[in-house]
Amino acid sequence: MHFVAKTVIILLGLITRPAYAATSQPLPASGLAGHYYLQGERELGSKMMLNKSGNFHWMLSYGDVDLAAQGTWQQKGKRVVLKPAPRQPGKFRLFDESELNLRKAPGPGTWVAVVGIPMEGPVAEMEVRFESKAGKTATAVSKANGDAIVTMPDGEEWVRSGLRRAGSKDRWVWIDVPAERAKARIAGFAITNLREIQPPPFKSLTLIQRKGNLVIDDKSFGIRGRYEKHH
Repeated sequence: MHFVAKTVIILLGLITRPAYAATSQPLPASGLAGHYYLQGERELGSKMMLNKSGNFHWMLSYGDVDLAAQGTWQQKGKRVVLKPAPRQPGKFRLFDESELNLRKAPGPGTWVAVVGIPMEGPVAEMEVRFESKAGKTATAVSKANGDAIVTMPDGEEWVRSGLRRAGSKDRWVWIDVPAERAKARIAGFAITNLREIQPPPFKSLTLIQRKGNLVIDDKSFGIRGRYEKHH
């Protein structure tokens, strides 16, 4: 392993809470936009921003798990429906030398691309295409430790790599590999828009207007509670 990071296990689907009961009372449509905070959940923290433009930003924290989504929201009677934006292609850059935390050098004939977020951790399921000066290519997908590893014949010189989400048809993002990294046969590639390329935590989230609050009405998401508006 060339990259050290904390392992996070998401158990959100196992979280259960008692439903919040309240007498239905619709909010005025003009008053829906604003900041909301989840209430009545001792182990969860969540906040949400509904913009007047029809866009939303949503975040939830549970232990070491941090989830986020952004997209559009619509009011349908007493219901407010959040729909996350589609996943976006990845944006990548080369790690600075000060950001690298390499444990050991690859063996002869082995080229390693470390994919992750500096100071945070590795990212799996990123496809990396290695290209040599002579035009020879090899492709690998980053594992849980962030490493994408290929074998290249001795004498080949690594000049650049292309990156994209594994299994996608995104355009390759090509990055030149500095001579020092090419000689060491290992380089780091940082993702700069991880939240945009991750699968959203929900396909849609429905909230019901009740007594001035927005109450979660989506059992499939695994949590229940109410969002109170911050004034």
